[in-house]
Amino acid sequence: MNWKKNGASFYFPWHNIIMDGTNRINIKIGTEVDIVLKKDQPTGKLTHGKVAEILTSSAVHHRGIKVRLEDGQVGRVQTVYPSFPKINGQEYQEGLI
Repeated sequence: MNWKKNGASFYFPWHNIIMDGTNRINIKIGTEVDIVLKKDQPTGKLTHGKVAEILTSSAVHHRGIKVRLEDGQVGRVQTVYPSFPKINGQEYQEGLI
């Protein structure tokens, strides 16, 4: 699976670490996600950002948990990107190259 961040492309052979957005437990404030905006639902265009607020109150939603990104855009989460603990200011990705 290829993943783009800040214009750089990464390959994750462990693609199962990238979660879908249907479970609220996988989404926290500050988590990097891809969402589908209401206006983009017909095309499925994804918007990338960090979660500022979780708007869906239920634990699961079949079309994706609704969130507000830090830039104010609202949509349903399609992809949740992994976050790793920081050690001395750098992400520590145990087991990843």
